[in-house]
Amino acid sequence: MMFKKVFSFVFCCLSTAIFFNVSAQDFKLSSLPSQYQKPVKNALKAAGMNRTELEKVLAKLPKEMREGAAFLIAYMPKNDLTTIKSDHLIHNIEKAYQARSTFSWAKEIPDSIFLNEVLPYRVFSEDLDDWRGDFYDRFSKYVTNSKTIKDAIVAINKNIRDEVKVDYNTQRKKADQNPSESISQGMASCTGLSILLIDALRSVGIPARIAGTPNWHDNRGNHSWVEVWINGKWYFTEYYPDKDLNYSWFLADAGKADPNSKEHSIYAASYKPAATSFPAWSETEVYADNVSQRYIDLFNQQYSQQLKDKSYTRLNVTMYLSKDQCQPEGRTKCNVDIFQGNDQIGGGSTATKLQDANDHLTFIVKKNQSYTLRYSNKNGPTEKKVTVNDEPLNVILYFN
Repeated sequence: MMFKKVFSFVFCCLSTAIFFNVSAQDFKLSSLPSQYQKPVKNALKAAGMNRTELEKVLAKLPKEMREGAAFLIAYMPKNDLTTIKSDHLIHNIEKAYQARSTFSWAKEIPDSIFLNEVLPYRVFSEDLDDWRGDFYDRFSKYVTNSKTIKDAIVAINKNIRDEVKVDYNTQRKKADQNPSESISQGMASCTGLSILLIDALRSVGIPARIAGTPNWHDNRGNHSWVEVWINGKWYFTEYYPDKDLNYSWFLADAGKADPNSKEHSIYAASYKPAATSFPAWSETEVYADNVSQRYIDLFNQQYSQQLKDKSYTRLNVTMYLSKDQCQPEGRTKCNVDIFQGNDQIGGGSTATKLQDANDHLTFIVKKNQSYTLRYSNKNGPTEKKVTVNDEPLNVILYFN
């Protein structure tokens, strides 16, 4: 009789525990906004043994943060689903919502922008890194007196290099470094620098994302930079900022992007599923939108404005194989960067013999200024100083 009572008690407790667990899980899913319930359920299933870590996040966070948790889990990369820890995700979410409640611009951004361009714990394909708390402490002091979101962007952009002490260097260990990796080395690629700036901006509630091209139109290689969201529009900047948003040495190249070419398009990364994927490192895990046309339109707008401004003119560059081959058939490709002082203001490749005879590498420059062209010939890297007067200037370079 005693055995039956004990067995009955144990069975009843076990049944109650099982029932309680199932009810708790059902409650968590049903408490989410309807658009996330199915994708979160699928994500939890795909997480396998790591499912409990994700369930902890949904269970522990308060109601006002639960949509953010659901968003991240619903669209989480497969590798993260099976490895990410609850403490890491909870800390990221809590600090993101702290920034949103602290800064006026963060309070005003739409939920859709906050979820996709502020909340995510990763920018691109970099390894996981617990950066958000550290970066909030580092960068919030720079925006304390900022009145607008643009003021805050400028403040972060102006101070990030001195704060993290990281510079561009091709000797960095890998291209897509996370913040800790870049800071420990003091160096990063354009992608690593972009990740640093984006995380700094996101840490204080500023929507930011990485943009770039797998390969420029003239096959000079790839480049990455940063886009920031201001009052419904996206603008671009870089770790080393230009005179204002939407200005940079690379705009002339971005303006020649080909929206129909996967290799020569401009992409902006997205955490949630988007129209395509960023082809640089991962075909499936880095969602992206093709934003080539926006850069083409922006370049054409600035280009036409400069030509209307009588203080600008053209600087055309052609490279021939030698002084004895100064005809269209003697043209050869050469990467040329143009500097004014220490600032790069443009870059591109000279035309080859296969291109139209009137096709030149053209820079729009201010009149009555001096510039430095940096390129390589048969002897290696070299440079040529030129002075532009009132009329367009044609510069001839020789490989041999």
